[in-house]
Amino acid sequence: MSRIGKKPVELPKGVTASVSGQTIEVKGPKGTRSFTATDDVSITVEDNLVKVQPRGLSKRARAQWGMSRTMVSNLVQGVTTGFKKELEISGVGYRAAMTGNVLKLSLGYSHEVNFEVPQGVTITAPKQTEIVVEGMDQQLVGQVAANIREWRSPEPYKGKGIKYKDEYIFRKEGKKK
Repeated sequence: MSRIGKKPVELPKGVTASVSGQTIEVKGPKGTRSFTATDDVSITVEDNLVKVQPRGLSKRARAQWGMSRTMVSNLVQGVTTGFKKELEISGVGYRAAMTGNVLKLSLGYSHEVNFEVPQGVTITAPKQTEIVVEGMDQQLVGQVAANIREWRSPEPYKGKGIKYKDEYIFRKEGKKK
């Protein structure tokens, strides 16, 4: 039995959900998101609760049960509060700035890196050394943050690069004489 799948997803005030076949559509203050579940689970909306049940006892059905419930929960969180990833830039001369729909990164290369902001995500640079990625889709927010971090991932000797705000960089000792 799935401990996650057993729990129903509660719909906050101002959020509505509708099921048609295997597709659930959730509408909230930030927009509309939908998810199509596999045939191994059934999704029902009762009162202010979304319930996910397996359609059998196979291993695949039980795996899809917990995953589908989590996906529905992420839809509800996305349309109410949204998702956010914060990045920090450390290094001499490393900085970020937003100009229109382009994030300009100075990361020690001979040129500036211009990162086009994809649709469905908003990027802000409150300081020159901070980047905030926000959006409704958790997967898209995480992927955009990973793509930005990929330009200069933190190195273990001086800690220079782009890292997540809560990330710990394991530091190494340099060469000895």
